[in-house]
Order: sequence, then C-alpha cells, then structure tokens
Amino acid sequence: MHQDVNRHMSNMMDDFVYVEDLNKLFKTFMKDKEKDKDTWVSITLCAHFMLGGASPDIYKFAAITEIFVLISDIVDDLQDQDQADKPWMQSPQASTLNAILAMLMGVVGELGHLQVHGRVLVEITRIIARSINGQHKDIINASVSVDDYLIMTQEKSGSLFRLACFMGYLSLDCPEETIEQLHELADCIGLIHQIQNDMRDLVRYDVKNDLYCKKRTLPILYLLSVEDEAFGPLKDYYAGKITADTLLHDKEAFIQMIHDSGCLEYSRVVQSVCLQKAEEIYAKLQAVEPWKEKFREVAYGDFLPK
Repeated sequence: MHQDVNRHMSNMMDDFVYVEDLNKLFKTFMKDKEKDKDTWVSITLCAHFMLGGASPDIYKFAAITEIFVLISDIVDDLQDQDQADKPWMQSPQASTLNAILAMLMGVVGELGHLQVHGRVLVEITRIIARSINGQHKDIINASVSVDDYLIMTQEKSGSLFRLACFMGYLSLDCPEETIEQLHELADCIGLIHQIQNDMRDLVRYDVKNDLYCKKRTLPILYLLSVEDEAFGPLKDYYAGKITADTLLHDKEAFIQMIHDSGCLEYSRVVQSVCLQKAEEIYAKLQAVEPWKEKFREVAYGDFLPK
C-alpha cells in the first residue's frame, strides 16, 4: 500500500479510537489489507491526476477509499461466514463490529476535516447506499435472471469502483459527461471482476463454493436455465428437494460437469462484452496521460489481451 495512504489511515483512526485494544484491532485489519494489490488506492489517485488534479489532500481521500473498501470486505465476509483466516473473522464478532463502527466514524470525521459537505457528501452516501442495496440483493439471492444479476452486480461491485473514482475527482470541476462516463466505466469494471470471482468460486472444492449458499451467480444462472437432464440434480438442489451433500457427493465428477457444461464459456463471453464496453467508454474519456493509461492498467488491465 502507498506509504502516505497507510500513514493517513493510521492517523485517521488514532484521532477517533483511543481505546488501545480497539485501535490495535484496526491496525491488525489494516496490516492484513496491505497484502492486497493497491487497486483501490491507485484508482483514486489515477482518477485525480488524469483529470488534472493536484490536491495535497488526495492521499487522504485515497485513505478514505481504502477504509470504505476494507469495511465492505469485512461485512461481506461476516455475511458469508468465510475467509476464516482473516483477522476480522478470528476476533470476537462483537469486537469486529465495533471496529467497523469505529472506521465509519473515522471516515465521517475525516470527511469533515476535509470540508466535504453538501452535495458532495450526499453523493458519497448515495454511492455507498447503492452498493449496500446491491449487497443485500446478493445475500437474499434476489437475482432470478441474468438481467437481475447484471443490475445487482453493478450496484454491489460497480459502486465500489464508482466510489474509488469519486474520491479522486470530488475536489475537481469535472464535466458532467466525464462523470457519467466514469460511472458507466466503473460499473463495467465491477462486472468484469465479479464475473471472474464467480467463475473461480464455482469450481472450488471447499465451502466457499457459491453452491453451498445457493447463490445465483452468472454461471449458475446459465446452468439453471439449460434444459438438460445432467443439470437436474442442480435444479432439484435449488428447489430444496435435495441437500448439498447429495448434490456434491462426488465433487470431482460435479466439477468436471461444470467444466463441460459451457457455463464458464458463457460467463467469459458476457465478461468479454463488458470488457469491450469498458474499452469503448475509456477511448472517449478525456483525460491526461500517462495517468489515463495507468488507470486502465490498474482497473482492468489484467483482463486485456496480452
């Protein structure tokens, strides 16, 4: 993680969390987050610089982005009850919940220090609320069609990318057209990443497999829509007629069926359509080099043809 951003995150929480145990818990969470790629921080920084920004406070805004994403990751893991090796899953749940509340208050306080108010503050809350709405749709398995899934994913995942961009340009006077392009681009990026996650999680052998939670991800929706006797047990499982143990009694055979079904190829096609749309939006975006290309690289460069 960028050292300036790391320092601002620590300072932010030191200002508001004076109970040593709680402060230490946050620092443990933050240290774990440092293992991840700097994607979110880099998107905020690149969005700022590619749109002509030069604010000395940009690293503080990037720190806010990182804390919001950390909160989202923790809440997601608590809801799914996975990632057992994460420190927020190993600490008492009551302490983890207090850490989440402390981070939220730290962010609110920091936004106040940075004189973020009025329309800008409302927009931040709208973006975050959009993500929460999408997340709730996900945990109640509200998606029953591909269109439902695409909308939910844009809300849940696309909004986090919108937030990372917004924290980069909120202090700038950007044309409405540029903002709209960034919003659409962020939603495409969210879809690209989420579809990748869904394909990966479907073929896992452990309890993280989305089937255990009866999630309706893109590849699973494909399987449920195909009229083929081979997928009958899967449909029975989602209808509550059989258990997960019955469905997955021979995991290797089931995973092979997944690979042979065409659901992963279908998901890659949808992902490639999202990638193509992202490239079209990116090409129209009026922004400063080399930051524009850097933004593309960190946001979805891994999915581009080599």
